[in-house]
Amino acid sequence: MGAHHEHDPHEAAPAHGRALRLGIGGPVGSGKTALTAALCRALRDELELAVVTNDIYTTEDADFLRREAVLADDRITAVRTGACPHTAIRDDISANLDAVEELEERHGGTLDLVIMESGGDNLTALFSKGLADRQIFVLDVAGGDDVPRKGGLGVAAADLLVVNKTDLAAMVGSDLDLMARDAARVREGRPVAFTSLREHPGAPEVAGWVRGVVRAARAHGRAHANAS
Repeated sequence: MGAHHEHDPHEAAPAHGRALRLGIGGPVGSGKTALTAALCRALRDELELAVVTNDIYTTEDADFLRREAVLADDRITAVRTGACPHTAIRDDISANLDAVEELEERHGGTLDLVIMESGGDNLTALFSKGLADRQIFVLDVAGGDDVPRKGGLGVAAADLLVVNKTDLAAMVGSDLDLMARDAARVREGRPVAFTSLREHPGAPEVAGWVRGVVRAARAHGRAHANAS
């Protein structure tokens, strides 16, 4: 990985008085949109949610979420990046920031969580800290069981790594134990979740992790308010 991929040109955004921002990235076909839909279904009755999707030329992912009715239409918006997806989540984040802030304003500051789904990208893709407070990186077993070992900034540094489509492992010859060992080594203790949305449509382990992140953000916000 070159310095170009590791450099974040933006400072972390102030976290108080706004929704927590969760980025979901990963390669094409890894299941980012399906995971976003699963999280919306699992959390929409307990959290105020909204979603920003990223596609290069279309609004296909946002359209899918609307057809699936995972949230009300006014809680879903799309960004057409017009360039490599990592550009819009790391280098020039203005379109995504505008989309997030418009959702927050539309819902009167009541949102707890905004999920931002990146377009499909490579293993170096990671959200800028100026855009996302926490981030999930999604792989799927069909990409090969050597992918966690290869690392990359997304695999190594995301707050949560999700290895998806575990129900396909036997069919594609992927060794889940090997992937778990390699991921643990590359990620140096950061959490890893193995998921099958076919077998567990609610992605319970990932949803539980998100709940914990939101609780921690709320507690931090209360502590900050009391200190002020």
